[in-house]
Amino acid sequence: MTITQKTIAALYVQTNGAYFNIPEIDPWDEKRDARKYNGPLPIIAHPPCQRWGKFWAGSPSVIAKTGVRKKKGDDNGCFKHALKAVRKWGGVLEHPWGSYAWKHFNLKKPDRKGEWIKADSKEGWTCCVEQGRYGHYAPKPTLLYAVKCKLPELNWGVYKIKESDFPQWALEKYGIKRCRKIGLMSFKGGGKDSTPRIYTPEPFKKILIEMANSVKH
Repeated sequence: MTITQKTIAALYVQTNGAYFNIPEIDPWDEKRDARKYNGPLPIIAHPPCQRWGKFWAGSPSVIAKTGVRKKKGDDNGCFKHALKAVRKWGGVLEHPWGSYAWKHFNLKKPDRKGEWIKADSKEGWTCCVEQGRYGHYAPKPTLLYAVKCKLPELNWGVYKIKESDFPQWALEKYGIKRCRKIGLMSFKGGGKDSTPRIYTPEPFKKILIEMANSVKH
């Protein structure tokens, strides 16, 4: 049976990205301002992560030039809203492994190797899974926070990055030690087009959709 009515709201997603033009999904990009979402559909949330990651203060080169450092967690309330929304309406929230938001909002950090664990006292469950196991060019370890939905068995594990995974030009320019410090993700995407870095692989997106659709009110 073809689904024509909206069954899921996808919050904080890229305009015309992976969650657009899917009949059952109501996408909320930056223009719509996902902070205004107030139900009633279960959600898939991808709140912005720039101010919660290891470079929350900004690019080291930009900081060196300008002397300006960003404030940790200063995302205009996006993560806070996404967390509140997923707790109220059910669904799943995604953020990068190492996100400071987990500690800031008192969510228990899961094992890097995988498996679901209780995240809090509000029906939340959390885990870490690599999107590289579902088609991303880098391992891209990812934190999930799920409420009121089925918890799937995922392709758990930790991929150990090899020297051959880095572009040859990067190895020649920086050497393997610095390449590892910079991180594989930094060598593809970024700048004006971060799509290769932030995109959600189709098999992984399908899992998130299935999780959100499993929410029963």
